[in-house]
Amino acid sequence: MVNNIFTQETSIERFIYAIENNMFVQAHELLEDDWRNYKNIYKQTDNEIYWIKAKAVQGLINGATALALYFDKKRPHSYEKIWKVFEKYEPLLKESGLENLEKYFYARDLLIKINSTIK
Repeated sequence: MVNNIFTQETSIERFIYAIENNMFVQAHELLEDDWRNYKNIYKQTDNEIYWIKAKAVQGLINGATALALYFDKKRPHSYEKIWKVFEKYEPLLKESGLENLEKYFYARDLLIKINSTIK
């Protein structure tokens, strides 16, 4: 049996753990279910708050993806394009009303800090 290194309680805590340990590819996957869930609720209800939640989470996913493209895949041009998506949706975190919002802000700040080492 393989031990799962992601034992944290919530998906955002698992995402943070992955980012803190430079596991950018894995981090990308850890918020996918949340993103799909918010997107589907928005499609079913037309409630704009779920669109905001989906896009805020998508921004974090793209931040991790961009770092994976830069550090793991060695594709700096793709990194630049995807990082812009992170920047586009990052402001939505403030109005998202996500549960454990302070952890989402921490994850955002962590992505920005790591990204600053690239420039």
